[in-house]
Amino acid sequence: MRRAADLFCTPFASSRRRALAAPTFDAREDTLDIDGHAIASYVWGDPQRQPYVLFAHGWSSHGTRVAKWLPQLRAEGYAVVAFDQPGHGRSGGRLATLPDFTRHLYKVGEHYGPAAAVIGHSLGGAAALLAMARGLRAERAVLIAPAADPVAAVKRFARFLWVDDELCRRMFAYFEARIGISFDSQQAHRNAPTIARPALIVHDLDDREVPWAEGERYARYWPDSRLLSTQGLGHNRIADDGGVIVAALRFLHGEPVGDKVVSSENLPYGFA
Repeated sequence: MRRAADLFCTPFASSRRRALAAPTFDAREDTLDIDGHAIASYVWGDPQRQPYVLFAHGWSSHGTRVAKWLPQLRAEGYAVVAFDQPGHGRSGGRLATLPDFTRHLYKVGEHYGPAAAVIGHSLGGAAALLAMARGLRAERAVLIAPAADPVAAVKRFARFLWVDDELCRRMFAYFEARIGISFDSQQAHRNAPTIARPALIVHDLDDREVPWAEGERYARYWPDSRLLSTQGLGHNRIADDGGVIVAALRFLHGEPVGDKVVSSENLPYGFA
C-alpha cells in the first residue's frame, strides 16, 4: 500500500529528463527555498514593474511548458513567472502531492507579489484554485483542464495499477494521515464559492485524463466564472493551442469568453 502511495506521488522520470532538455527562452532563472526544497523559477520581464502572469504547470510537467504563451503575453506587456514544482524539472525533491502543488504555488506568488493572473493546467489548475482560496493574490484565473476531484484522481490511478477497492480506501487513509489534509477539503466545489475573482475555465470534451465534467464543476461553483469548451484537443494539446491562448488573452482584457454555467435544483447542468 505504501509503495502504491509513493508511486502516486512520484512524477515520471522521463518528464524530468524532458524538462532538463527544454530551452528556457532567455528566462532569468531564480532559485527559491520553499519548505527546504530548491525550487527553480523562470522570469521573463520584470514582475516588479509590469503586470505579471503566474503559470502553474501540471503533473509530470515543468514551468517552461508556458513557452507557447510567451510571445503573446510579452507582446501584451505582461511579465511572466513560471516554476518547477518539487520533484519536477530543475527543482529539488522526489515526491509531490496536490497540497505541495498548492503550497509551492502560493509561496512563489508571495515571493513575486500580486499577479495580474494565474494560469494553471491540469493539477496546476487545481492548485491555483486552492491557492486562491487560501489567499494567493491574483486578479484573474485561467484554469485549463483542471482536476476538480482528488478522490476521483486517486481512483483513476488505482484502476491503472489494478488496485482493489479495499486497498484504495487504505490509500485514502494513508494519504490523509501523511499530509494532514482531508481529500474532501480539496474538492473544487468546497473552495470555488469562496473566491471573489473572475475565472475562465477551459476544458476539452474529449479529455481522457480529466473528464470535461470536472471543468464544468469549477464553472458551476465559481461565482464569477465562464466555461470555454473545446473539442479534439484532449488533455495536453489544449494547453498549447493558439485559439485557447487568444481566448485567454481576451479574458484578461475583460471580455466575456465562453458560457456562463448556471445551477439550480431543477437545472444542475445548464448554460445561460
